[in-house]
Amino acid sequence: MKTESLRNIASKFKLQGSIESVNSLGEGFINDTYIVKTEGNFPDYIIQKKNKSIFPDVPAMMDNIRKVTDHIRKRVSKAGGDVMREVMTVVPTLDDKLYFQDSDGDFWAVSVFIPDTIAYDRADNVELARKGGQGIGKFQALLSDFKEPLAETIKGFHNIRHRFNQWDESLEKDAAGRKAILANEIEWIESRRSKMLDFWKLVEDGTIPMSVTHNDTKINNILFDRNGDVLCAIDLDTVMLAPALNDFGDAIRSYTNTGAEDDPDLEKVEISIPMFEAYTDGYLSERAKSLTRAEIEWLAFSALYITYEQVLRFLMDYIDGDTYYKIKSPEHNLQRTHAQYKLLCSMERHYDEMKNIVDRIAYKYLTESNQLH
Repeated sequence: MKTESLRNIASKFKLQGSIESVNSLGEGFINDTYIVKTEGNFPDYIIQKKNKSIFPDVPAMMDNIRKVTDHIRKRVSKAGGDVMREVMTVVPTLDDKLYFQDSDGDFWAVSVFIPDTIAYDRADNVELARKGGQGIGKFQALLSDFKEPLAETIKGFHNIRHRFNQWDESLEKDAAGRKAILANEIEWIESRRSKMLDFWKLVEDGTIPMSVTHNDTKINNILFDRNGDVLCAIDLDTVMLAPALNDFGDAIRSYTNTGAEDDPDLEKVEISIPMFEAYTDGYLSERAKSLTRAEIEWLAFSALYITYEQVLRFLMDYIDGDTYYKIKSPEHNLQRTHAQYKLLCSMERHYDEMKNIVDRIAYKYLTESNQLH
C-alpha cells in the first residue's frame, strides 16, 4: 500500500506528534501490519488493516479488545505496574471510534508501539516454553475476575459439538468423493467422539467455567522486557469467552510437537514431555491459584482435546475438497491429518504422565500460596 494512503489513514487516529514514516512490519498471516514512526519524543504506533474475511464483525472485535485491555490496565495500575508497557493500548480515532473504515470498506486499528522489548519467533527449548506458559498464564490471571460479556468473534471456535455438526454434514455430502478411501481415518474420529463430547458437556453444564481466553497462544504474541520477563500478551483479535483450558491445550499442541504440524515423517512426531513440563510450570506459576479444581483436573486432557479437534478439521477439509486451509499438494490435508493423529496417539500414551506432572506442579504452587484445601 502507498505510503501516502497509509499516512492519510494514520492521521484519522489520535496520534501524538507528527508522522515521520510508515513502514511494513513483519509478515502477518491474517492482518496487514505497519509501524508509524513519529518525530520527536512521542510514542510510535502499530497500525493494522484487519482481515474482514476472518473477522466479519470488526467493531465487535475491537470492543472486546477495549474491554479486556481496560480491565488489565486497572489491574496493572492497582499493582503499581507500568500501564504503557504491561498492557496493549488501543488508540481511538479523531471521532472516538476504535477503528477507521476506509473507502474500500476495510477496517483499520491503531495501538501504541511498546519499545525495548524482546519477541521470539518460536519456542524451541524448555526455557522459552516456560516463558510462553507464563505469558499466557499471566494474561489469563489478570482477567480471572473479568465479568463483562464479550462477542463471539469466531463462531464455534473449539466447540466440539459445533465441529461434529460440521463433520456429519461433511461426511453426508462427501463433496470430493474421498470418503470411501478414508475408513481408517474416519474411525479415528468416531471412536473418540463420545469421550470428546463428555468433556464438552462439562463446559456446557458449567463444571468447567468460561473465562477470557487469548486463542492464539504462539510465543510471538507475548512481549518480554530486556531481562526476559513477561510484559504482556499482544494480538488480541481472537479474545473471547471460552474455557481457559483451550489456550493451554492449543499451546501444548504446538509447543511440544517434536515434528512439524504437517510432518511427512511420522517417526519424528511425538510429544516432548520436557517441553510439556516446562510450559505447564510457567502456566501454573501464574494460574494455579485462580483455576478451579475441575480446570486443574482436566488441564492435561485439554491438549488431547485440541489436538483431536485439529485432526478432525484437517480431515474434514480433505473430505470437503480442501476449501479452508491452504495446501501445498493435493494430499497436504491428509498429511496434516496423519501427523496430528500421530501426535494425539503420543499424548494418549503419555496421558497418565501428563496428569501427574500437572498435579505435582499445581500442588507446588498452591502450597506456596497456601491455597490448597
